[in-house]
Amino acid sequence: MSDDSQVRRVPTALVIAVVVQTIGGLVWAGGAAARIATLEQRVSEQRLVAERLARLETQGEATAAAVERIERRLEGGRVSG
Repeated sequence: MSDDSQVRRVPTALVIAVVVQTIGGLVWAGGAAARIATLEQRVSEQRLVAERLARLETQGEATAAAVERIERRLEGGRVSG
C-alpha cells in the first residue's frame, strides 16, 4: 500500500464516524422529542383533572352547606313542634 491510500482512508473513516454520530444524534433527538410530547400530554391531562377536582370540591362544599341548613331546619322544627 502506498502512503496516498492510507491518507485517503483517514478522511473516509472520519467522514463515516461523523455520519454515524450524526445519525445517532438524530435518533436520540427524535426519542427525546417523543418523551417531551408524552410529558406535555400528561401535564395537560393533570390540569384537566385538577380543574375537575376543584369543581368537585366546590360542589361538595355547597352540598355540605345545604345539608347543614336542612339539619338546622329539622332541628328547629322539632323544638317548636
